Amino acid sequence: MNRKLAREMTMKLIFQMDIHDDFSNEMITRYIQELPDDSQISYIKELIEKFIKNKDKIDGIIEENSRGWKLNRIAKVDLTILRLAITEIYYMDDIPNSVSINEAVEMAKTFSTEESSSFINGILGSIVEKK
Repeated sequence: MNRKLAREMTMKLIFQMDIHDDFSNEMITRYIQELPDDSQISYIKELIEKFIKNKDKIDGIIEENSRGWKLNRIAKVDLTILRLAITEIYYMDDIPNSVSINEAVEMAKTFSTEESSSFINGILGSIVEKK
């Protein structure tokens, strides 16, 4: 599994956790056990753990930069992609911000709408400028 696919797997896990309102270690363990390849498990675990630990701060950053949009108005897929990218931007120093933004935009094109990719790019660009 390459890093791009690992990001997608992590995005799906965060989405699933949010839908079920279950951010437990058991949920993470079950999900990871079902992955077909374990070459990126350390990245997935690190990213998900940093997201869970900083979820409230990350959600605050999203609300602050989404210009009047409350979290409950943002499509769940878009919110999940933003959460993942912001986790990388703030807490994964080995990943360039441009890579996190580009991958988030590409995920939005794949899993959401073309309008979503512009929305996500704008929010992430604003966040990186302020960082």
